[in-house]
Amino acid sequence: MFQKWPCNWNAIIVTLIFLKLLTIFNRKSLLPITSTAPSSHPFKSNLSFSCAPPHHAYPFCNTSLPIKTRAQSLISLLTLHEKIQLLSNNASAIPRLGLSAYEWWSESLHGIASNGPGVSFSGPIRAATSFPQVLLTTASFNKSLWFSVGRAIGFEGRAMYNEGQSGLTFWAPNINIFRDPRWGRGQETSGEDPMVASAYAVEYVKGLQGEDLVGGDGGFMVSACCKHYTAYDLENWGDFRSFSFNAVVSKQDMEDTYQPPFQSCIEEGGATCLMCSYNRVNGVPSCADPDLLQRARRDWGFKGYITSDCDAVAVIYEDHKYAKTPEDAVADVIKAGMDINCGTYLSRYTQLALEQGQIQEEDINRALSNLFSVQLLLGLFNGDPSRGHFGKLGREDVCTLEHKKLAIDAARQGIVLLKNDKNLLPLKRMAITSLAIIGPSANDSSQLGGDYTGVPCNPISLFEGLQPYIKTTYASGCGDTRCNSSDGFAEAVRISGEADAVVVVSGLDLSQEDEGRDRTSLLLPGKQMDLISAVSSASERPIILILLGGGPIDLSFAKVNPQIGSILWIGYPGEAGGQAAAEIIFGDFNPGGRLPITWYPESFSSVPMNDMSLRPDPSRGYPGRTYRFYTGEVVYEFGYGLTYSNITYKFISVPDNITILNTTSKSGPSKLTTHKTLDGIDYIHVNEIASCNLLKFEVQISVFNHGDMDASHVIMLFGQASTSIRGAPQKTLIEFTRVHTESLNAIQVNIGIDPCKHFSIVNDDGVKILPLGNHLLLLERLEHSISIGL
Repeated sequence: MFQKWPCNWNAIIVTLIFLKLLTIFNRKSLLPITSTAPSSHPFKSNLSFSCAPPHHAYPFCNTSLPIKTRAQSLISLLTLHEKIQLLSNNASAIPRLGLSAYEWWSESLHGIASNGPGVSFSGPIRAATSFPQVLLTTASFNKSLWFSVGRAIGFEGRAMYNEGQSGLTFWAPNINIFRDPRWGRGQETSGEDPMVASAYAVEYVKGLQGEDLVGGDGGFMVSACCKHYTAYDLENWGDFRSFSFNAVVSKQDMEDTYQPPFQSCIEEGGATCLMCSYNRVNGVPSCADPDLLQRARRDWGFKGYITSDCDAVAVIYEDHKYAKTPEDAVADVIKAGMDINCGTYLSRYTQLALEQGQIQEEDINRALSNLFSVQLLLGLFNGDPSRGHFGKLGREDVCTLEHKKLAIDAARQGIVLLKNDKNLLPLKRMAITSLAIIGPSANDSSQLGGDYTGVPCNPISLFEGLQPYIKTTYASGCGDTRCNSSDGFAEAVRISGEADAVVVVSGLDLSQEDEGRDRTSLLLPGKQMDLISAVSSASERPIILILLGGGPIDLSFAKVNPQIGSILWIGYPGEAGGQAAAEIIFGDFNPGGRLPITWYPESFSSVPMNDMSLRPDPSRGYPGRTYRFYTGEVVYEFGYGLTYSNITYKFISVPDNITILNTTSKSGPSKLTTHKTLDGIDYIHVNEIASCNLLKFEVQISVFNHGDMDASHVIMLFGQASTSIRGAPQKTLIEFTRVHTESLNAIQVNIGIDPCKHFSIVNDDGVKILPLGNHLLLLERLEHSISIGL
């Protein structure tokens, strides 16, 4: 979170006098001050930075002053025209004040990416570590890994800034809920569970921003941005487009599912940016909704800047038709609390909105204060960045051996084993002498990144990853992932019949799912299923099926086909995906990933994608969404994942009863006597329980590895409240952790439980309530009942 800078009252008084004189001088003359020669930066000699001599004498450059004072100092020196030119992502330079131009838009979803104009790979840094796409990293269910990936990306981002190849404001993570399996950008998210999405947001943001590295001085290494706020999860389906979509969301779904990741990203993660989305929410464009934007500041303590998604201000007028004129759209977003526009509307129409009296200059000053505060905390007005906290980071800190090893480990930990009949995997190197790998993506490392991918350091294709282990032959089978022709089947069948083991690489790529592209079917594209059948029939042994992609696929045919012995989902595994997959296939790593999303059957494609409801509605044949509410059949459930080991659990210590006490009584703790009833179940409003901390307890679990391999294993503890309460989840993930278990050994794991948080549900009004009575703890096949009473 933000920290106050030390206060020097003498300096402040001098500053105020200095500000007045400078304001009079600058507003009258507006003559540019002579710029200094390029600084001698240790990595890039022509790197431009603000507050270079002779401009360093301005109070906003004085690091001994509080952040707010410095921000107000700079605002007071700007003309109205200059202020307006700073409200867009490509903020203009102000030469007379020594302010360099700044590009706010840089991307870092799973590595520094070149999607935005803020990042360039044309300088001395020609590549950056490409970690697995977020959905696969999430499948590791390893919070410390998520933090480490964020930290590595933050280091590389700061290093690229020091080389003049990126900004310091990175617009990641994407913490929307993967609500519908057809969504093209679901790959960017951390899945369908709001608690998991919240946890990922917190770890990634803390790692990326590096506030803990600065010490007591305050500030950040880089800035992270929680996006897309809120209820955004549709690109292009039927007649619906993200630019004009109106997400109709109930209070219950909003508070239960859509909002928690954003609240956690801000409250616990300390994110310094919030991005409002293209869509409307219940009729109001997100970027023009004051209740939505101000809630982040008022209720969650947000102190950063709010940016629009790119052209999200323009769509308010051009697509939503919500505003009658462009200047109306600008006035709407500024008054709502948005600070900067990715796009040109604010730079083009703010002056007109001012002249019409729709906004005041004070509104612009408020936006600039938020923007400058973040820039100041990043050290952008501290002079030569080489002298700052992270000034020595440079090209040698990108694509480091440590970061490349982390990319491999992230892929290893995320890969999910979905099927392993008769323990086909791992392959025994001594038992086979040849392997065939089939599929258009099998020998193409460019397919391993997913969207928002930059230039990877040393990408390894799946074919290349297998070659160190065994003699490997390759055939594409199809021309590309669309697989519209069977012309390549014959060669694939031929080499499959000659090999001791066969791997078929199937699934999706960005031609099937991407920003602006949703799927219409959950089946494999084109003739991919035919290719798999042809190859599996030609192989003497059951084949190994590897699935690329983010969105779930209906693999019902492969689950029951005995000729398909093993199935691995590898998502988009990043630059090291080829090596990680090979290590798992040959047993150098024991898979332990779990699915962060439900895999639905093809019949789910008939569910309208524009229906935002999470909860089922039998009256209209609506099955609900996500594992918490969906009532239909599944191909693979949320949290599913196999391992080469046999893991069992046992509850060692867990309470049977919990009593809620009244701790506000002057005579000491006593039993609560007030409660309400819903659907025949007694409950208490969580915000009325003063003793939540006293209710917390720990569950002690024994985890035993019966296998002959050590395992990195994910423990997922679910909870279930009384399902007779209307709208209650069928079950919900309470907590998860990843532990190392040695072969033929047991370990003990403690998981903390907060009943007010983990056993509560959200009612129709969007209010958290704690049902009284029995609650179940679910751990694989184990159940334990806990009674909560007064």
